[in-house]
Amino acid sequence: MKAVRFLARGGLVAYTALFFAFIYVPLAVIAVYSFNANPVNMMTWSGFTTEWYAQVLGFKTAISESALYIESTDQLLRAVRNSLVIAGATTAIATIFGTALAIALHRYAFFGARFYRASLFMPMLMPDIVLGIALLIFFVNAGIELGLKTIIIGQCTFLISYVFIVVSARLAGMDRTLEHASADLGANEWTTFRKVVFPQLLPGIVGGALLAFIISMDDLVITYFIAGVDVTTLPMFIFAMLRRGIKPEINAIAVMMLAFSFVVASLGLYLRSRQN
Repeated sequence: MKAVRFLARGGLVAYTALFFAFIYVPLAVIAVYSFNANPVNMMTWSGFTTEWYAQVLGFKTAISESALYIESTDQLLRAVRNSLVIAGATTAIATIFGTALAIALHRYAFFGARFYRASLFMPMLMPDIVLGIALLIFFVNAGIELGLKTIIIGQCTFLISYVFIVVSARLAGMDRTLEHASADLGANEWTTFRKVVFPQLLPGIVGGALLAFIISMDDLVITYFIAGVDVTTLPMFIFAMLRRGIKPEINAIAVMMLAFSFVVASLGLYLRSRQN
């Protein structure tokens, strides 16, 4: 019996180690080779350098004089700016509508509420390529010019669902006793919401907003279909570079995006701990 228990525990430990290795080893490889000085073969180590990061940021380096892979740093910075603008706009819109939908469906009963709730899961379950083609056909038939506006609208169609789920989970765990006490003490609905409901709901709202922001910054498939020809986001820029081969700058950009995502996630955890 002890032998079986020992084998089961060992198997669980091995599975856990393999699981985390499968996730984090590729990220570690990208981070290590982003400092590789070899400008031709990424997998052949030629020494340590930080010049790829300097080149991505637009600084002239010794390596960039002999092997310039990024055609224009201005294009990269424009793609980053577009991604930040899109992510900021979609996060604000998705957070407002997702939170309002979560409160409405949790607090009020009306005809078709179950169907409406189920329909909010469809954008998440639908394959990205199908949703991207559907949005492209809709915008073309509606005569809407493809660009930043269509990207923001398209991303909101599925980011609202993510915010809705996160905020709904928070609402499900809330105790309404304080709301009843606030009403008994004479507070109206708006005062109760502002001083009782919203502070309890804030961690879920922040979590949903940060999730929407990260997903928006990372989205490629749907954005690729509805971006048009004049707008390029950071994932689209990286994808275009990959089509011409894996360049050292791609590793540097990937590490910078990973660090940015880590900072955003850490900020969310910090704000949530302060709220608790």
